[in-house]
Amino acid sequence: MFGNYLIGLREGLEASLVVCILIAYLVKTGRRDALKPIWIGIGVAVGVALAFGAGLEFGSQELTFEAQELLGGSLSIVAVVLVTWMVFWMRRTARHLKAELHGKLDAALQMGTGALVATAFLAVGREGLETALFVWASIRASSDGTFAPLAGVLLGLLTAVFLGWLFYRGALRINLAKFFTWTGGMLVVVAAGVLAYGVHDLQEARFLVGLADKAFDISATIPPDSWYGTLLKGVFNFQPNPTVLQVTVWVLYLVPTLALFLAPIGSGPSTRVKKQKATDEKADAEASAGTTA
Repeated sequence: MFGNYLIGLREGLEASLVVCILIAYLVKTGRRDALKPIWIGIGVAVGVALAFGAGLEFGSQELTFEAQELLGGSLSIVAVVLVTWMVFWMRRTARHLKAELHGKLDAALQMGTGALVATAFLAVGREGLETALFVWASIRASSDGTFAPLAGVLLGLLTAVFLGWLFYRGALRINLAKFFTWTGGMLVVVAAGVLAYGVHDLQEARFLVGLADKAFDISATIPPDSWYGTLLKGVFNFQPNPTVLQVTVWVLYLVPTLALFLAPIGSGPSTRVKKQKATDEKADAEASAGTTA
């Protein structure tokens, strides 16, 4: 459940912060007339993400067992690729996310209502689709026959919305770089488990060989139905009897990915980001001077 809670919190907070930055910028610059198109774009993005997730869940139930395993395994790998790209991208751009979004919003304001809707839809929609796919893959991998995995995701999303609201109200200051580094590292560990489970699905679909070649079997020591077995499965997608291919893929993904992710970032912000940051600071100063006057 913790792994799914982390996914809901991490992905949900990204989307919440994007929404807060967009709304706060429009309010601060006196462009409340542009709020409606922004909310329309956000609503459409959320609807598309929910429809995508529902399509994955209910559409796969109509398939044969082997087709389900092939689809589940393939989408699990795609989800891991997307999430890996996302955590690296967010770690690099977290410090400058506000300036990036402000630049896109300024351009959209000049183009009109349709551009505002599209900006909000693209900013939130990408997070929504990634979240829906990875949540579906993670729940499928850690499902224990209960609603605990889904409950973990929902609790994470609710926590993210609450933190986003506090962030918007100014009651919470978040060091985004540190937050996304720590949660990103933990998410890489969760993604490694989802990847291993996806490989197992492909083996059960007979797309990959080696289903009978077990790396080890400690089911007697850590029974899958025990509380600690359930805990390990919920947090790390742990399997007591993985195949050799599963363990190999898990190690080959986790070790280099985590090492690269935790390596220091040497590059600074781009010139465009620096320019936008200076523009934002100037606008803040002018707004404060106007309020004082």
